[in-house]
Amino acid sequence: MISKMKKLTALIYHKEYKEFLVKLRSAGVLHVELRDNGVTESQQMQQLFTDYNRYLRLLKTLEMLAPESKSTASSSAGALDVVGRVDEMLATSEKMKQLLMVVEKDIATMEPWGDFDTAMLDKIKSEGYTITLFTSNVRLFDEAWIEKYNAVIINQVATHLYFVTVTPDGLLPDIDAEPVKIPEMSLGALKNEAERLRLEIKLVDEQLSSYANEKLPVIRAAVDELQHNIEFSRIELCGERVSDERLVLLQGWVPKEDRETLEGVLREEPVFYEISDPKPGDDVPVRFKNNAFFKLFEPICELYMLPKYNELDLTPFFAPFYMIFFGLCLGDMGYGMVISIASAILLMLMKKGNSMIGYARLALTLGLSTILCGSLTGTFFGFNIYEWNISFLDWWRDNVSFAYMNPETGKLNDPNDMLFNLSLILGGIQICYAMGIKIANQIIQLGFRYAVATIGWLIIILTTVAMVFIPAIPMAVIYVLYGAGAAGALLYNSPGKNIFLNIGLGLWDAYNMATGLLGDMLSYIRLFALGLSGGVLATVFNNIAVQMSPDIPVLGSVVMVIIFLFGHSLNIFMNTLGAFVHPIRLTFVEFFKNAGYEGGGTAYKPFK
Repeated sequence: MISKMKKLTALIYHKEYKEFLVKLRSAGVLHVELRDNGVTESQQMQQLFTDYNRYLRLLKTLEMLAPESKSTASSSAGALDVVGRVDEMLATSEKMKQLLMVVEKDIATMEPWGDFDTAMLDKIKSEGYTITLFTSNVRLFDEAWIEKYNAVIINQVATHLYFVTVTPDGLLPDIDAEPVKIPEMSLGALKNEAERLRLEIKLVDEQLSSYANEKLPVIRAAVDELQHNIEFSRIELCGERVSDERLVLLQGWVPKEDRETLEGVLREEPVFYEISDPKPGDDVPVRFKNNAFFKLFEPICELYMLPKYNELDLTPFFAPFYMIFFGLCLGDMGYGMVISIASAILLMLMKKGNSMIGYARLALTLGLSTILCGSLTGTFFGFNIYEWNISFLDWWRDNVSFAYMNPETGKLNDPNDMLFNLSLILGGIQICYAMGIKIANQIIQLGFRYAVATIGWLIIILTTVAMVFIPAIPMAVIYVLYGAGAAGALLYNSPGKNIFLNIGLGLWDAYNMATGLLGDMLSYIRLFALGLSGGVLATVFNNIAVQMSPDIPVLGSVVMVIIFLFGHSLNIFMNTLGAFVHPIRLTFVEFFKNAGYEGGGTAYKPFK
């Protein structure tokens, strides 16, 4: 269901507007209707966004440095000092890391030459000689350089040759080789410098991590505070100024059940207000109002889009189908037990108010559905438990499941044919159910005459089904029903238009309906196919576990258990993903389409 909304229109004196918003926010029930008054372009908002982005980047940095910190602070006092201190420490760390990169590059340059005192080169130069370092490919080295430039080979690494020349000052070697710039420090000194820098970087990072752990709550509080300020400023700036900007016009929406809470605030303020019903064309926000069970499936509807305010909330209508479809797609009692137990443990570990509790309850519900649907075939981790002759399961096997014992053959009946038929039957029921919802929607939104064509098609479909399953129905009744359905579908599909145009459009609708329904029905075969494929894979993993285990007493059992656990874990992951996605596809495409679902609603977000 969708909560009924009331529209608030309020006029406030401009000097009392901000104080009024503070009290309005404390009520926490009004969805303020935002106006595009260039709010985000105002200097005030731009500064808030700049500060928010700055603190948010800092928060992410600190959370990386102190991932274990979960505490929160009630105050953001000192947040600006934290920003400056962290920026300073990060700059110091970054500077030293850049210096380390330079030193490591020099070390890589000096490694082939060995450790020598670079001051020795200056001493040789003072004697009137110059030592130059070169590197070249082995094939390019010219033996003549030894005589001409006193070339001396120092090292060879793979195909690279490292050599020096000793020439009198003023005589530059004419050599086709790459000269090497000599660092100012020796290799040993460079390694010592690199080690010193690593220790300093480690020290600064430890100080930064400790500081982050201490100050992270302050930055979290600052980010929260800025979020509140941005929201408050957006509301403050979007109010429409009227009467020479002396009054501010504010409009918003409040759920009908929260009207008294809002009026309790309004009565105490010097404000003129009016609370009225929505009008056609209003962009009314949507808030779901479902019971505890249907509420679990609201996130699935939100994955598609919210309904419009004047539409039916389809969550209660698709929730039972989705639960059954998930169970059929997964289709293994063992897998359902794993999901149910894991969900139950999570629920016990979660604290009250945790935002993930709803998802854990949904997983528990889907796990229980899988156990129930798996019992139709008796599949338990790829095994058929109805073959084990467990006495307390005999009644369920013979009276409920599809794998009942055939008294003539003494063997279990193959349930696959029944599952295939069940998938198609469920698909037909959901499609007809969706068309009934479409009829209700059309009557509520547009009036009865706009639903006549859909009623006609539903009569034709149900009459066809009745002919197949209830052959005793007189043909005269069948002809009357077909005639009534065809008249509505072909002659009244576009109220107010020419009758010949209606017939033409009706014939086109007939073609689309026939092909569309056939495709929609075939889509539901995936319920059977996914359940079958998951069961086959589970059986394959069981066979692999038995066949690949060595014939050694203890080791064989260990290998078999490892393969069993790995295979079924992989199968649970893959098939749970498929069991989640494919029923969503059936819901969003087949069910929503046949229900005439439009969507596009705005979420109710109270100012609080």
